[in-house]
Amino acid sequence: MIRRNFIRHSLAGTAGMIIAPTIIPSSVLGKNAPSNKINIGQIGFGRIAKGHDLPETLAYDVARVMAVADVDSNRLKDGKQFLEKYYNDRFKSTSYLNVKTYGDYREMLLNKDIDAVIISTPDHWHAQPALEAALAGKDIYLQKPTSLTIKEGRLLSDIVNRQGVILQMGTQQRSSAQFRIAAELVRNGRIGKLHTVRIGLPGDPSGPDAPEMPVPANLNYDMWLGSTPEVYYTEMRVHPQVGYDRPGWLRCEQFGAGMITGWGQHHIDSANWGMNTEYSGPLSVEAVAEFPRSGLWNVHGDFMVKAAYPDDVMMYISGGYPNGIRYEGTEGWIFVSRGDYQATASDPNTQAKNSKALDASDPRILQSVIGENEIHLYKSDNQHGNWLDCIQSRKQPVSPIEMGHRACTVCLISHIAMKLPRKLNWDIKTERFINDDEANAMLSRPNRYPYGVDYVKL
Repeated sequence: MIRRNFIRHSLAGTAGMIIAPTIIPSSVLGKNAPSNKINIGQIGFGRIAKGHDLPETLAYDVARVMAVADVDSNRLKDGKQFLEKYYNDRFKSTSYLNVKTYGDYREMLLNKDIDAVIISTPDHWHAQPALEAALAGKDIYLQKPTSLTIKEGRLLSDIVNRQGVILQMGTQQRSSAQFRIAAELVRNGRIGKLHTVRIGLPGDPSGPDAPEMPVPANLNYDMWLGSTPEVYYTEMRVHPQVGYDRPGWLRCEQFGAGMITGWGQHHIDSANWGMNTEYSGPLSVEAVAEFPRSGLWNVHGDFMVKAAYPDDVMMYISGGYPNGIRYEGTEGWIFVSRGDYQATASDPNTQAKNSKALDASDPRILQSVIGENEIHLYKSDNQHGNWLDCIQSRKQPVSPIEMGHRACTVCLISHIAMKLPRKLNWDIKTERFINDDEANAMLSRPNRYPYGVDYVKL
């Protein structure tokens, strides 16, 4: 098979119907030939993969999703059927593609026909498969948050850059015009000197106790737990056995940090864009938060984070603000949100409260034209499309790994600050807290053998 180094065509002009039978006549050779496709493996077939990552990727003719991996055999079967139905419906043929299935994604990574992978797994299964994919030379689309810990994120960024693979973070607000426009206006001084950024981000509710249940025969629960401690199985802790509703693991600290990383990386990444702090971070962080005292779900509820940045800029994050980002300067303010957009039907935002995607203290701010010699930010119209384009061009995507790691870092140190009742001073260069051994001990977690980045051979 001709590999991606021989792919010669960009996404432009690739739309339309194609026919790609097993034996390829000369009439179909050219830009739509199977050898010109980007062969993709889907790691994790859950809510985000089914409702967001795959539909967005399959919209591009250059993408050929040929494999799926999942530790739940029922979801693995669903993933295969989902993809084959898509291709069968599109090409009016039941023999276009036999989607390969893997109960262990590591076997998928050994398949040399696969050029790239999409990782749509639970948060505690982001860093390790992304790291192993990079080591295998695969390009990567990685759902946020980047990592479970600062240690994981730093290692992942270093290895991705060392290997030279293309990694796109799933922070798709970068490909929504209003977030770019807001950041450009702020970066070009349209609201004067920036001094305050307020990010609206809800907490999560507590949940009831959940009794132990037998592990379903279709689930490799040990591997699902991965690097995290062994705990009893209950459906509320994992994902629904029927359907693809919002899973319970999102509200368990064992597998993530709650909304501060769930939606937090989206908004903090976008704020970094406007603040020009994409490769740096805060000087200090302090926080207060409410945590459930009982029940299975134990991530933070209501909270407030205060982070001090260079140039006397303060960032506040709280559920008390409208969901979105408000930049405040000496000459006005700009507010930006997703508006009525939802990545999936179960996204935890209220559309009615976020109907205005872009607003300002003065309408003339939004009408301002960015001049030729002013700052123009990276323009992308679709996160997945930009990833595919960059796989072909080998240029950096709109949301590269180091930016993702830095945004996730703000989320993770904010979560640490929720646990420690004091101001934490942060060293941007060393990525450690200053003179605080207790806080620094929380920058990593023990890995349960044989899972986790600690056991990946670099």
